[in-house]
Amino acid sequence: MALKSLDRTALIVIDLQNDFVSGSLPVPGGAEIVDTVNRLVDLPFALKIATKDFHPANHVSFALRHDLPVFTKATIFHPSDKARTKGLEQVLWPAHCVVGTSGANFVPGLNTDDFTTIIHKGVDPDIESYSAFRDIWHYQNSDLTRVLHKENVTDVFFVGLAGDYCVKYTALDSASFGFDTWVVRDAVRCISDDNIAWDEMEKKGIRFVESAELIAKFSTLEA
Repeated sequence: MALKSLDRTALIVIDLQNDFVSGSLPVPGGAEIVDTVNRLVDLPFALKIATKDFHPANHVSFALRHDLPVFTKATIFHPSDKARTKGLEQVLWPAHCVVGTSGANFVPGLNTDDFTTIIHKGVDPDIESYSAFRDIWHYQNSDLTRVLHKENVTDVFFVGLAGDYCVKYTALDSASFGFDTWVVRDAVRCISDDNIAWDEMEKKGIRFVESAELIAKFSTLEA
C-alpha cells in the first residue's frame, strides 16, 4: 500500500455503539470487530477520531415518528426546504442511539482513551446524517473536515459500523473532499451481505486494506 508518512494519517472509528452491536439495531457480527479495531487504535495515527449516532428520541429517521413500521421507507425533507422540492427516501429505523440511553454508549471493551475528537451525528431531530462529514442533503458540514485539515491529514482510514451505511457514506465524502481514503475490510461489518456498498466505494477510488497489512505497514514506517 502506498503510504509514505505516519504524521498525516487519521483513523476514524464509526459508530461502535451498543445499539449497533447488541441493542435495537444490531449489525451482524458487529461485536467481532472490537479487538481488531483496538489493535488499530494502538497504532501511531496522527489523529484518532470516533463518531457516534446521537439522536433525540423523536429523530426523523425513526419509524415511530412517522407511525410506520420499521424498515419501511418514507420521503423526508430538510427543514429549510419549505417548498418540499428536494425529498430524499429514508429507511425508517427502530429508535437507536438515543441521547441519555445506554444504547448510545461505546461498546464495552473499545479502547476510547486515545480518541482526540468525537463527532456526533444526527443530533438535530429533523436532519439525517449518515456521513460524519455532513447531512444527507449536503447542507450542513460537521467539524470533521476542519479537524483533519488542521493536522494536515492526507490519508484517512475507516473502521466500524455499518459498512453499507455510515462507513460507506463517510468514506465517500472523505474521497470527495480530497482525502486518500481507505476502509479496513476486516474491521467493518455491514447490514447486508451483498457487495453493493464495496463496489460503490471502489468505483469512487476508495481503497481497501486488511488490518494485518496496515499493521505491518506501520511497523515498516516506524522502523
